[in-house]
Amino acid sequence: MSRAESTRRKRANGVESRQRILDATIEIAGERGYEGTSIAAVSAKCGLPASSIYWHFTDKDDLIAAVIERSFETWLAAVVLPGEEAGTPQERVALMAENVARSLVDAPDFLRLGLMLALERRPTEPRGRTVFLQVREIAGRKIAEVVGTLVPDLDEEAVRTLTTYAVAGADGLFIQREIHGDTVDLPALFRLHARLLFETALRLAPDSPENPESRESREHTP
Repeated sequence: MSRAESTRRKRANGVESRQRILDATIEIAGERGYEGTSIAAVSAKCGLPASSIYWHFTDKDDLIAAVIERSFETWLAAVVLPGEEAGTPQERVALMAENVARSLVDAPDFLRLGLMLALERRPTEPRGRTVFLQVREIAGRKIAEVVGTLVPDLDEEAVRTLTTYAVAGADGLFIQREIHGDTVDLPALFRLHARLLFETALRLAPDSPENPESRESREHTP
């Protein structure tokens, strides 16, 4: 075997080991939460020695942060507004919301673990919490871009308010499903959430007849 082939094989083995470690961490953290997750438990689950885990990750907190990042990347790929061929603006945003919900059903770990960490207060902030807050900012910017694309006449304050409401509503719907399981149709609820947000955005647009400010402006126009 050549040196190049040996290097490629070692790299591939390293990537595979890292994925095994992350997969095991997801299972354990999903069952036991942040506090119940340990390097020893991950080692037993994935079948790799603790030394291998420490080769990839500094400590448990670094490991949890990596789980959040990987799951977030999978979820973020779904936050894409379908093209105009998908239908009306309302249909496009509803379809995007449904895709986002399905990605959360398939890869809920960043939101599940992140919310646990975000709601806790510790003397030293875990890196996982810091990473979660950072990826939430990215998610918020993506949603704000969608709102601005569909209703370009909205001012910055309206976009910010709608984005905050969109993220908060998504959190609540996700928690509802975490509590009640498959009895909660998350994609259907996300579609409803998106439709209501879109209708609200249209009402807030400056030229909307239902916008109180725009109506007041027209009444005072000579």
